[in-house]
Amino acid sequence: LIHSLVSLLNSVFSLKDLGDLDYLLGIEVKRHKDGSLVLTQSKYIRDLLAKTKMDEANPISSPMIGGCKLTKFGSEDFSDPTLYRSIAGALQYATITRPETSFSVNKVCQFMSKPSEQHWMTVKGILRYLKGTVSWGLQFQAAPLRHPFSLHAYCDADWASDPDDRRSTSGAAIFLGPNLISWWSKTQSVVARSSTEAEYRSMPLITEEVTWIQSLFSELQVAHTIPLILCDNTSTVSLAHNPVLHSRAKHMELDLFFVREKVITKQIDVVHVPAADQLADILTKGLSPASFVSFRSKLRVVER
Repeated sequence: LIHSLVSLLNSVFSLKDLGDLDYLLGIEVKRHKDGSLVLTQSKYIRDLLAKTKMDEANPISSPMIGGCKLTKFGSEDFSDPTLYRSIAGALQYATITRPETSFSVNKVCQFMSKPSEQHWMTVKGILRYLKGTVSWGLQFQAAPLRHPFSLHAYCDADWASDPDDRRSTSGAAIFLGPNLISWWSKTQSVVARSSTEAEYRSMPLITEEVTWIQSLFSELQVAHTIPLILCDNTSTVSLAHNPVLHSRAKHMELDLFFVREKVITKQIDVVHVPAADQLADILTKGLSPASFVSFRSKLRVVER
């Protein structure tokens, strides 16, 4: 089938077979005998470290200290805002194969307009973490083709975590079988008035993404199981299944109906997951080094 497709394309376009993929747009592909792939950006990260003159810096075990709260106030302005914006933007590209840095990179990118010395120290902390894990990357395991693909997603939120405007941070991680295929760390667009609301506002985003993946699978005629959305907030899980719209939840009525409709039609299923197994936790807050390393391994970020 592959040869037939290549021949058909070659009859219209001029093609050249470059063999197995090993490098593309700064992303290196390492193949293993068991069929798994590891995507890394070692050269890209080394170039970034050289640009900031941090190639000899001492590495650290996590990109952001647990409990660290960045703010607009309380620190002097950084002397070179252009450098800050350049490095912060470059770090965004590094999250393609390093999802565990998504939260810390999201935070430092919120201060592009007026970075301070504290923000620059956080950027240097991310670079020091990458210095110690330069050969690490995202692993993809080969999956058996005879069985339906399992699709499951984790969603989480850190309520009122921003000290400046008290907006919450949403995090999500979507897995196809054992492989992480989509993730994000985002600041919510409105202020949530409870932890349940903060958690629930992150759920429509992941429901929308999972629905799109389902649609793609249907077009490709790929068999898959009903997607599971795992949330560690019991109130949020109850709201997703409860057909009665509580008066206290009217302010997020559209989100409620959107998710409930998918649950009722069995397009998704929302279940509770213990906080210790909430993989999206690493995308919503800074963790202790031990917790960070544990969650990083569960995201399948491994050494090449």
